Amino acid sequence: PRFLLVFDFDETIVDENSDDSVTRGRALPEPLLRGPRGRPYNDHMRLVLAFLGEQGVRPADLRATYEAIPLSPGMAELFQFLSKHRQRFEIILISDANVFGVEAKLRAAGVRSLFRKVFSNPAAFDRRGVLVLGPYHSHKCPRCPANMCKRKVLAEYLEERAREDAEFRRVFYVGDGANDFCPAGALRAADVAFPRKGYPMHRLIREEQEERPGGFQAEVVPWESAVEVERYLQEMLRTE
Repeated sequence: PRFLLVFDFDETIVDENSDDSVTRGRALPEPLLRGPRGRPYNDHMRLVLAFLGEQGVRPADLRATYEAIPLSPGMAELFQFLSKHRQRFEIILISDANVFGVEAKLRAAGVRSLFRKVFSNPAAFDRRGVLVLGPYHSHKCPRCPANMCKRKVLAEYLEERAREDAEFRRVFYVGDGANDFCPAGALRAADVAFPRKGYPMHRLIREEQEERPGGFQAEVVPWESAVEVERYLQEMLRTE
């Protein structure tokens, strides 16, 4: 494939934060309702998932919750387009959610086979049926949460693929959050950042462009519907 396409998951592929989906309609104790409160967010969700498991929320319940999360507008159409052009794009996913939830949704949507790799926080059920969440890795990036720097994940993936003689002409990054701004900042002038319009990634890119003209190198194509991403890629293939 000549092109690498990178997706975020929460509020990008799916139209909400999957952590909110898991807790919706389920009573949490006051300390967990208050949120992380100084704790790393990954640690907070580990406690939330442990509490849910202890309250009798079974693996099948969690799987059904993840499977039912709606796709973002236009995402189904974008996936249909990509399935027709599998030979042109190598597709990966980098998410600060968890691998169990991400994989469950991708399979339910019938698109897991599109993704060469899924990078997310490890999560597996213990003998009690509790989903145990871990950190993805450690890093030294001051901008990102302690459990995952997506820029480091992307850089390591590109290095690994280069060792395997896979060179990408362009990299496309589709995301929404502040933690997507960090890897997008490493894109080259030939690459494209697709920030979801009005979300933190979009705001941070605009601030960077205003404060440091030329500092953000990639082309920026904001989207409200993923059909806009599809149209861009379609036109790119047509004129290539």
